[in-house]
Amino acid sequence: MNLVLTEITDDGVMMLALNRPRKANSLSTELMVELCAQLRTALDTPAIRCVVLTGSERIFSAGSDISGMATQGVDWYLDEGRLERWRQIEHFPKPLIAAVNGPAIGGGLELAMLCDLIIAGEGASFGQGEITIGVIPGDGGTQRLPRAVGKALAMYMIMSGERIPAARALQAGLVAEVVPDAQVVARARSIAAVIASRPPLSVQYAKKATREAFEQPLSKGLAFERQMVTEVFKTADRAEGMQAFLEKRPPEYRGR
Repeated sequence: MNLVLTEITDDGVMMLALNRPRKANSLSTELMVELCAQLRTALDTPAIRCVVLTGSERIFSAGSDISGMATQGVDWYLDEGRLERWRQIEHFPKPLIAAVNGPAIGGGLELAMLCDLIIAGEGASFGQGEITIGVIPGDGGTQRLPRAVGKALAMYMIMSGERIPAARALQAGLVAEVVPDAQVVARARSIAAVIASRPPLSVQYAKKATREAFEQPLSKGLAFERQMVTEVFKTADRAEGMQAFLEKRPPEYRGR
């Protein structure tokens, strides 16, 4: 059974769906290996310009595979192959959108936060539940959640293990948009299609520059932004976009 279902649309979008229903889409080693393989395919395929990652209608992901942690202890967590897979997702250069129905818990939330934006269903919920089994978030939760929702709410979620509903997640800035559950994947796909229609190199530079805002002080971030603008000006798509604007015609972006 494929643990990640794949569909590539005609408008440059790759749809990826976690497919481990009997285990609540928990992030087993095999699933993460397959997910990273699909992302490498997306990276190596110029026609794919944006990726949407979703779970099922019932749940996005219940998080890491507890059986591995329980039997292997911290060695499971520190395994270099496991950590490298998380790094591959973190540094995936093309735009990545999470479409979340149902709970995104523990590693499931950490996976969603690696995406560039989250579209949530009205019935979605978000939590870092690691504390309830005696551990703490270890794949970015203690660092990315405070940056997304602020200290107070992050502390509550991390130390209590309680989940917040989609409406609260939207209010806090964790998700970009909340839509009816039945529309989550379609809405994420429509946003992805818009992004895929933009010049792909410019989108990637924009993603890289925006992410740098969370890594650097403002002065260094501004310098990095200027560096990315300089790179954008070297692209043929930048020239095409400006020329098309002056000629009042639709641009034809080729990723060059």
